[in-house]
Amino acid sequence: MPADLKVTGLSKHYPTPGDPLVVLEDLSLEMSRGDALAIMGPSGSGKSTLLYILGSLDQPTAGSVEIAGIEPFSLDTAGLAKFRNTSVGFIFQDHHLLPQCSALENVLIPTMENGSGPAAGERAKALLKRVGLADRMTHLPAELSGGERQRVAIARALINKPPVILADEPTGNLDRRSAETIASLLLDLYAEENVLLIAVTHSAELAARFPRRAELVDGKLEFASA
Repeated sequence: MPADLKVTGLSKHYPTPGDPLVVLEDLSLEMSRGDALAIMGPSGSGKSTLLYILGSLDQPTAGSVEIAGIEPFSLDTAGLAKFRNTSVGFIFQDHHLLPQCSALENVLIPTMENGSGPAAGERAKALLKRVGLADRMTHLPAELSGGERQRVAIARALINKPPVILADEPTGNLDRRSAETIASLLLDLYAEENVLLIAVTHSAELAARFPRRAELVDGKLEFASA
């Protein structure tokens, strides 16, 4: 069965007045739905760069990325935008919710490209209930705690049923208790939704809960032994 994510020979170099700054170098990775990987590494090691390339928010210097058999960097602008909207769900450290929209409206934003019909609304409500926000759907982000805002972000990432979820420091701005809640939700929901989950994190506690763990060292992934 083909992998849902296939990364081959991925490199990312940044030009400098001297030698290029090498962030990623000949990195390869294969994962399928139901897999979950936590990637650790010091600041500046390239964790977020890798995540943004996997989500087609940044271009590699060399190598290829395939998600569900699609090479996003071969698409035109419209095709790439559609790909991001339907194939990848993002969860950011700062959640990136629209402040003028309610929790429910924020979750529905990714569905608007194809028209938010009744089915989308019902799925959004079901996801918000699943993350424990049944009574907070009409609240604005400013009326929610940091942990609650991150729960909205998780529901938004899942709304279009993408094969891949990418989380960038999903517990980085949370207190310990909220971080534990978000970690549990992520790991429960990725399995329930049968998606592929990759999280980059500084948190050893979060990484320890993932079935697969790796460290980004000298531009390549070094996997922890089981």
